[in-house]
Amino acid sequence: MEPAEAERVFLPAAREAAKAFPVEDPQLSLVTVSENVTFRLTDGRTGEDWVLRLHRPGYNSEAELEAERVWTSALREAGLAAPEPLHARDGRAFTPQAVAGTGEVRLVGVTRWIEGEVLDDFLESPDRTGERPLWFRRLGALVARTHLQSEAWTPPPGFARTRLDADGLMGPAPRWGPFWDHAALGPEDRDLAIQARDVLHARLSALPLEPSVFGMIHADLHPGNLLVRDGDLAIIDFDDAAFGWRMYDIAVALTHQQASQDFAAVRDAFLAGYRQVRDLPETEAAQLSDFLLVRDLVQLGWLHERPEIETGDWLPARVDLIRRRCEALLADA
Repeated sequence: MEPAEAERVFLPAAREAAKAFPVEDPQLSLVTVSENVTFRLTDGRTGEDWVLRLHRPGYNSEAELEAERVWTSALREAGLAAPEPLHARDGRAFTPQAVAGTGEVRLVGVTRWIEGEVLDDFLESPDRTGERPLWFRRLGALVARTHLQSEAWTPPPGFARTRLDADGLMGPAPRWGPFWDHAALGPEDRDLAIQARDVLHARLSALPLEPSVFGMIHADLHPGNLLVRDGDLAIIDFDDAAFGWRMYDIAVALTHQQASQDFAAVRDAFLAGYRQVRDLPETEAAQLSDFLLVRDLVQLGWLHERPEIETGDWLPARVDLIRRRCEALLADA
């Protein structure tokens, strides 16, 4: 959806929803339309900035959104920069809001705006090309810190988030949709993807689910969901947070770098940064190749379920990469 159309459809609902939160003279500007519709919400009296999200219907339940808040609060208590919520005037964390332009009712939540530059944009600057390994080393250390917190943390009773286990990632009805049905795949590629799915499902089913390797993860920690501020990194967008393998979390951070000429350097820097903070046995690190393919397929399913998302001209190259990776997987199976 184009920004102008998104504003026409969602801005009236966002204005109405903002009234439920303790923000005076609210000023709204569209930030992005992706999983959710996100606005920057400014308090006209204090100048404070917040993030207002109209959450995608049917993706996360209110209980799951509440659980997200519980975990991000625990991360902040552990010293990690994570979103801080603003409750509505009536004390609720989320309020329902009708969207007249679509006929939907969306849950709306508000968190404090975290100032910073998106890591993806930050690293695109030509004069920072040589800094990429440095920043991925920092990212590796940050991911390790989230994993240490998660491993030691016990979710409270009633905590509800999805499970990205073998079925959740590579089952017949995966969390992010049937990637094998994406229109970018021809008949042969579709058969290849299904065969790869079955091999990966069997491999994932054989992996342990103990807390040292499986627990709460962000599950979407790519450079587009990280902010550079004061020489450090802050995490945003916990919408996909789930119980999953920590190696999947690592693969997510690296998957968009696979086509880069410096991928090996970036990968090694990330793993070195991770190992500065948390142990990562070689037996687990060896699973990275499988999890990179899992993530690529998962993204294809996500796009299949969201045809409104513009893919630009990068999708054919990604499908070609997936094809080659599937062929290599099946040759090794």
